[in-house]
Order: sequence, then structure tokens, then C-alpha cells
Amino acid sequence: MKKINLITIITLFFTVLITAQSFKLSSEIRPRFENRHGYKTLIKSGEEGANFISQRTRLNFDYQQEKLTLGVSLQNVRVWGDVSTLASKDNANSFHQAWAAYQFTDNFSLKFGRQEIIYDDSRIFGNVGWAQQARSFDAAIAKIKTSENGKLELGYSLNNDAEQLTNSVYTNVAGYKTFQFAWYHTAINNLGLSFLALNNGVEFLNSKTEEELNYSQTFGSRVTYKLGKLSLDGSVYFQTGKILENSVSANYFGGNIKYNVSEEFNFGLGAEYLSGKDMNDTSTKIKSFNPVFGTNHKFNGFMDYFYVGNHINSVGLVDINATLSYSKNKFSAKVIPHLFSSAADVYKGSSKMNTNLGTEIDVVLGYKIAENVLLNGGFSKMFGTDSLEVLKNGDSSADNSWTWLMITFKPTLFATK
Repeated sequence: MKKINLITIITLFFTVLITAQSFKLSSEIRPRFENRHGYKTLIKSGEEGANFISQRTRLNFDYQQEKLTLGVSLQNVRVWGDVSTLASKDNANSFHQAWAAYQFTDNFSLKFGRQEIIYDDSRIFGNVGWAQQARSFDAAIAKIKTSENGKLELGYSLNNDAEQLTNSVYTNVAGYKTFQFAWYHTAINNLGLSFLALNNGVEFLNSKTEEELNYSQTFGSRVTYKLGKLSLDGSVYFQTGKILENSVSANYFGGNIKYNVSEEFNFGLGAEYLSGKDMNDTSTKIKSFNPVFGTNHKFNGFMDYFYVGNHINSVGLVDINATLSYSKNKFSAKVIPHLFSSAADVYKGSSKMNTNLGTEIDVVLGYKIAENVLLNGGFSKMFGTDSLEVLKNGDSSADNSWTWLMITFKPTLFATK
């Protein structure tokens, strides 16, 4: 049986090569060491940090024949030692992506299946590439070219736990029952303009134990502008609707200024405001902005204290940050300080606390060993305050730090056109 399966696989492989206009087989192996000592939350006095090595392994197939395009990404995500050296099976395997797209006309295509969805700076929709498992969606997307520089994308998704004979409430393992979105982008000379609207539905049993599907909406715009060595961007988003049985009213504002000092040096300043809710506010209204499906590790400090599986329905955030970057030949370096404060009031008992949450400093180094081999490492430290202790518990005076070292291999194994 094994021989037949192997022959079948080889036959299918060569059939694909013969029929394809282009075919690419690539891979990725990405082990990463981490020392977490106050990562995502303040460490408590007497606690020891964690040391481990995680690894992402991918095998990617990209196929194109005339108007048909296929993308498949097989993935294994593990922590070294999470299975026995004699393990007979591995539960860490998955399809990160498995999609098909068809180009009906020069201006219209449809894409179906498991796929990454990335828009603009990944603040609302992103693939969370830093996480070893990353993020992908089961969705259908219509892509429409509206003009030479304009494009419109319309998306739809519907989730269930399994094939069923009768209806049951979805467990929301994907974070939503259904969504619909529209994204539009155009460019006018040095100006880029995007609009995004997301209608996100969550299914649940209400207080009367009746099945209910409520929708929240996220909508807004992002603008980019580049003039010589100077580049600017700004974003604004609003949230409304209902999450479960609670009404939503939240907002987001963000912007960045970047300047290329020279070919090697770049400098930037940025600010973000994500609305929050006072800790003594007893209303049921949700006033805290949620980045929904964003690549949140990219924002608000690499130690992931905010919006990476945490800090939802909390006091919000104001993040004032700067970036100093250097790149020459195969070497790169970045230093990114963040000044954090709450967007709403923090209380300890009945006492109102200072809104200052602390300062985080991120240092990232990179070295390109070869065309398809990249070495990266970093060190981050959080200098928290008493107000951050209220939100995160732990000890703000302890050594809250994070160190990591990662090597990425991304070779192309085979390609034909």
C-alpha cells in the first residue's frame, strides 16, 4: 500500500508540472528561542522566567495554469520536546492555507478557501506572521479592479463546528460565526487612500437561553503620503453595533512620521489612541476599541502587553513611540521606545491612579546569512508603573524582560515557468 501511495504522489506531482504554466515549491523552517521573564504580563516576585524553543515548518505549493491559481501551505508548529522521540503521530500538523482563485476577466477574480487576509498596515486584518502558527481564514473574496490605480475587495465567511443535520450554536472557535467586509484602495500620485468596513457576527445563547446572532461593525480609513525622504500615514476607525448583548461605541486614531536620514539611517515618530472604559464605569456598553483580526504583535511593543490575547474591554491605550533604524549590507538594527498610558481612568479600589502605564524599549538585530537564511534576535524591557500593576498584577519593580533569537530558512526547492 505504501508503494502505491508513493507512486500516486509521484504521478500527481509530475502531472502538475506538465500541466502548469508555473509551479513553485518552497519551504520554511523557523526555530526560535525565547526567554520570557515578564512577557505579556508583569512577573511576580519569586517567579522564574520560561525558556523554550518553538518551531514553524512549512511546505508551500504555488500553481498557476491560465486563469487558475492554487495555493497550499502545509504547516507544523511545535515546541521542542512537546512529543516523545518515539511518538507515532503528531497532532501539530495543519493546512495554514489551501485556496483556489480564478481570474474571470482582467478586472474580476474570485478566491475561495483557507487564506491569509492582509490589508494596509495589518491593524484590522493581518496574518500575525510573528506567531509560529500565524493566522488564516476560511473565506471567499471577490477582487475587482475599479480603475488603473483602484481596487475593491469584498469578503464573506460562514463558520460551523462540523457538518450537521440540525442547527446548533457555534462555539466561536474562530472568533466569529460570520463576517462580511469591503476594502477599497486607490493611489493618486504620492497619496494612498484606503477604506475598510467589517461586519462581524458572533453567535451565542442570550440571557433567555435563546440562540442569537449579533453584529458589530468596524469601519474607517487609512491615508499614506510620501514626498522624497519623508513619509506620513494616518488611520481612523470606529466601532459600533453589538457584541453579545452589549452595545459598542469605540474608536481608534493613529499616525506615523518617517524620515530617511540617509541610505543607512531612518527615524520615525508614531502615536496611537485606542479608546477604553473607566474602571469605575458600571455600564454594560463596550467603549474599548478592539483591533479585531490585526497583527497586534507589530504594534504597541514587542512584549505583547496590549491586545495580543489580552487587554480587551479594558482601559484602552495611548502609545507614543519612536523608531531609530539602521541597515547596511547584510546587517540591520532597530531601537523602538514606547511610552504607554491608559486612554481611560485606572482605579485601585476607590483611588484614581496615574494614567502612566510605563515605558518599553525594544531592540531588534538582524543579519542576512544567505539569500534564504536570516538570523534575527532581540531584547525588550518593560519599566512598568503602579498603574500597570493594577491591570497586570505582578511586580513592576522586577526585571520584566524578554529575549529571543530566531533563524529562518526559506529556500525555493523547485520552480518552473
